[in-house]
Parts: sequence; structure tokens; C-alpha cells
Amino acid sequence: MSIDYNDKGKYFTDVIPKAPIPALIQTAIHRIEGFIHVRTNERVKAELDRAELFLAVTDAKVLAEDGSVLYQAPFMSVARSQIVWVIPRDTEQSAGGDQ
Repeated sequence: MSIDYNDKGKYFTDVIPKAPIPALIQTAIHRIEGFIHVRTNERVKAELDRAELFLAVTDAKVLAEDGSVLYQAPFMSVARSQIVWVIPRDTEQSAGGDQ
């Protein structure tokens, strides 16, 4: 990682700060619960538009129709072409709740 400073003390880096946003993702076949990472002060839609082929999801859980966990992974790459919808969620909501 490199950090460059200008003459006014402002720094520039190649690291892009992102915030984890809890989300529920519906694909053509499965529902996935996890965190998508959105650039600071940007909307989830901007990150979805930026994801050309795949959307990165951390702490991912693939859910069955009854809400039970079929698969779990610390990182999952979801094909953008398979995503039907994405709902940003409150951390208090859980997958199997009033859906």
C-alpha cells in the first residue's frame, strides 16, 4: 500500500474505505444473507451498479426455504447475472423472521 501526501498535507492512497452493510440477496434459486461492502457515504445501488460480474458477500449464509442454513462461508462471490433483488437489512432483523 502506498500513501502519497500533497503540499497541503492531504493524503492519497489506493485503499478504498468501505462499510459492511447487512443484506438479504435473492438469486434465481437461493436466498443469501450476509454483508455487502459499500464505499463510505455511497448507496447500496451504487455498489450494485459497480459490480460488473460478481458481488462480494462476507459472512454469507445460503438459506433454505424454511430459513435454515444450507451453506455458510466467510466469503462468497455471487454472480451478478443471478441476482433478482437485494434488500439492505437492519442488524436486528434475522433471516427466518417475518418474511
